[in-house]
Amino acid sequence: MTIAAELPTEGKINPAVFDGLIYPRLGAPSPDILAGPMHGVDCGVVRVAPGRVMAMTADPFFIVPEYGWERAAWFAFHILASDITTTGLAPSHLAVDLNLPLSMKKEELELMWETVHRECLKYGVSVVTGHTARYAGCNYPMVGGAVMTALGDEDKYVTTRMARPGDRIIVTKGAAVETCGLFAAACPRLVEAELGALALRDLEGMFYKMSTVEDALAAADGNARAAGVTSMHDATECGIWGGLYEIARASGTGMAVDRGAIILENAAARLCARFGIDPYSAISEGTLIITAGKQAVKPLLGRLGDKGIAASVIGEVTEKERGITVTEDGRPRELAHPVTDPFWPAFAAAMEREKELKA
Repeated sequence: MTIAAELPTEGKINPAVFDGLIYPRLGAPSPDILAGPMHGVDCGVVRVAPGRVMAMTADPFFIVPEYGWERAAWFAFHILASDITTTGLAPSHLAVDLNLPLSMKKEELELMWETVHRECLKYGVSVVTGHTARYAGCNYPMVGGAVMTALGDEDKYVTTRMARPGDRIIVTKGAAVETCGLFAAACPRLVEAELGALALRDLEGMFYKMSTVEDALAAADGNARAAGVTSMHDATECGIWGGLYEIARASGTGMAVDRGAIILENAAARLCARFGIDPYSAISEGTLIITAGKQAVKPLLGRLGDKGIAASVIGEVTEKERGITVTEDGRPRELAHPVTDPFWPAFAAAMEREKELKA
């Protein structure tokens, strides 16, 4: 079978490649798979006993030494935990394969793993299996892979397939959270030179916002469906625009969104403008997109507010026939999937300039 779409230069494959290459080849079918692989669906869900399910998510184990070992390991854990909690279930178990670079030192591994252990204790996650070794040819940031699971009742989880027309769309923290956090962590000299010390300080403060774990747990309130939540999705590759498109595609719906209602912090707007990045299509781990029934919105926003998590209602889920539209400066336009995240080329160029400033 030949597909017309090509692999991306960098980042996640696009929907056409997934549909043509991955989706038709999923191994043996099983009636216990309640939510299987789909572009824009973060987790699979399997029935493990009558009325009980296990949700699973997989990701690279992502370690960037330039962030600092503690911050890098914190982020590696939260990439996984952010995905699994979009089901509304609390994370339970972790399996980690560490294929470490030959350059990694024992002290660095110790600090990295101590941080993972600390976050596991905080959220009640047990490490159950894995593999740890150093190999030639392995390099940062992809130092292996991991699977995180969550256990819960079959009538309490949600997936991005469950959004329905009439639901309101809520976005936490705003656009380009991860873009800002990573630029500040990896390129502090460059950011300060371009935007000033005050902006660097604000952007550095966004690093520990690059998690949607607390957002999702607060939204679900122990039982996502009872809380009126119909779906949750963290805005990673291709940012908010990509996340909205993926929810609509997974659930078979349309969307009507007001760009002006999306939070965009001043420092984030300045960084994106300076480095030529569209903040709404840029990688944004830490930004949670939630769909929920109209009556659920006020208490949901209240729970997020109690956690100190900023959020705004940005639009409504519509019928599929109405398409996905975003209103910008009073004019509606059709929203297509961005396909290529503008963060990656901009970040690569910034890293090179950071090296020059260090020299």
